[in-house]
Amino acid sequence: MMHETKNLLVTGGAGFIGSNFAHYWLARYPAERVVVLDALTYAGNRENLDALEANPNFRFVHGDILDTGRVERLLREEQIDTLVHFAAESHVDRSIHGPDAFLKTNIEGTHSLLKAAKRVWLDGEGRAHRFHHVSTDEVYGTLEPDAPAFTETHPYQPNSPYAASKAGSDHIVRSYHHTYGLNTTISNCSNNYGPYQFPEKLIPLMIANCLDGKPLPVYGDGRQIRDWLYVDDHNRGIDLIIRNGETDNTYNIGGNNEWTNIDIVALICDLMDQHHPRVSLPRERFWDIPVPKIDSPTRQPLLPRPSCAHHDSVPHIAAKLLVRNSVMMTTMTLRRVGCAICTPYVTPYRS
Repeated sequence: MMHETKNLLVTGGAGFIGSNFAHYWLARYPAERVVVLDALTYAGNRENLDALEANPNFRFVHGDILDTGRVERLLREEQIDTLVHFAAESHVDRSIHGPDAFLKTNIEGTHSLLKAAKRVWLDGEGRAHRFHHVSTDEVYGTLEPDAPAFTETHPYQPNSPYAASKAGSDHIVRSYHHTYGLNTTISNCSNNYGPYQFPEKLIPLMIANCLDGKPLPVYGDGRQIRDWLYVDDHNRGIDLIIRNGETDNTYNIGGNNEWTNIDIVALICDLMDQHHPRVSLPRERFWDIPVPKIDSPTRQPLLPRPSCAHHDSVPHIAAKLLVRNSVMMTTMTLRRVGCAICTPYVTPYRS
């Protein structure tokens, strides 16, 4: 059954993926309303939303998802029918050094949203609704280089506090459907890249360090394989799931665009040599956790596999980013660069 959207609450909407989603949604559905709720922690940047401030269908609310009462009031006063939950602590290394914040935000914060949604949508007026939870492929664990990609039926095997906190939040979301009847969907995505990404992630970090003449941190030999997904292709996948996906389903969203970390770094260095030949590129290594690749070749997709070639994906985007100046990096806002023909591969898991 198709879900009709009118008023959306987007948590974490000042962060990387959430802000791109807000831009995407209002451009695609200009008659609909988007309310962004964000606590503006280190990775949230209000400037990511500057272009939307004059839009009468946009509202920004500075607040915490742990404030259940605040969320409840927003759901009521804005007549929210769709909640898209991006807000999360998401950096693996930070979770290793400080796991408490990840358990607090990712598990307790998700539960706070679910409680508010239940009170308004089920205990209150009984409004048609959808709660979409954005998760990660890291809940599945780590693959060997020659192993087949993960599917939605793969058991959860999280290997970091971050991945474990997201796995826990996935289970809580599922439980609210089975226990209370809340209409929920979950998506697990691979590695996103694109504008507004906080420069602690691989691609913007390498670009920023190149421009600043700093070492390029790479784990081990850099042969960890990652599936790269352009952020607006991710958002198109979420759009499809919200509107056409079935409740109580989990969907993988992948780019079918696998690169090793070292190849991404080498590509950025080559492009830097072309566009900024005077920049020195020192290298050093640091510890990191490799992330998995995902796919679902046996499931019926909502969209076909991505049709873009590599020249229209990571290198294409990176080349455009590299010709920008260092001010772009220091303000932590990568300019919006589209990938016109990419489509995400979205597949369901029926529980």
